Amino acid sequence: EPETLLAYIEREAACEKDLKGKKILVTAGPTQESIDPVRYITNHSSGKMGYAIAKAAMLRGADVTLVSGRTAVEPPMFVNLVPVVTAKDMYEAVTSVSDEQDIIIKAAAVADYRPKHIADEKVKKSDSEMSLELEKTDDILKYLGEHRKDGQFLCGFSMETENMVENSRKKLEKKKLDMIAANNLKVAGAGFQGDTNQMTLITKEDETALPMISKEETAACILDKILECMNK
Repeated sequence: EPETLLAYIEREAACEKDLKGKKILVTAGPTQESIDPVRYITNHSSGKMGYAIAKAAMLRGADVTLVSGRTAVEPPMFVNLVPVVTAKDMYEAVTSVSDEQDIIIKAAAVADYRPKHIADEKVKKSDSEMSLELEKTDDILKYLGEHRKDGQFLCGFSMETENMVENSRKKLEKKKLDMIAANNLKVAGAGFQGDTNQMTLITKEDETALPMISKEETAACILDKILECMNK
């Protein structure tokens, strides 16, 4: 089909292959944590940012693995897609291949908590209030920071509603990251669902504020900054 033919042409001709020979793991999308067979807890992540990064890295010659929660976004061709549902699924998928990666970019919105008990049958509505007991999920970024191989570059994402740079820098240090891509959910045009973003790329040494641009352009800037850091 013409779309498939175009994808092959684009892969060959669209970009300089400055990531050729690199193995890159990208996570994207939300996770879903079941309450019962009908209901689950999730978030508003569309997966668009992670998918844009995976495609941009592929076009630049990288061998890309995309670990993705459930999204409505068409996955890019020429990447190894690993579909997952829960935070536990994503933890297992990521940690099983993390040692092989040169660069890991954690753009997924992973649940911090999940229901402690999952009902086997649909929980029936009653006249009384209902509460859910939650337990913490596995911290994927923390694991990656503690178990990284020599020379591996680790980029996390941070979505804040206040004190964006300060909170993101704390996360950068606590999780032992090389870079964190941060944005403020309250800025119009940034964050979940949309086709644009306005991010600040934070490393130990500096902060790079990006303008409001498309998620594809943001993906290119993130990869540029990673290469800049790795080549220092």
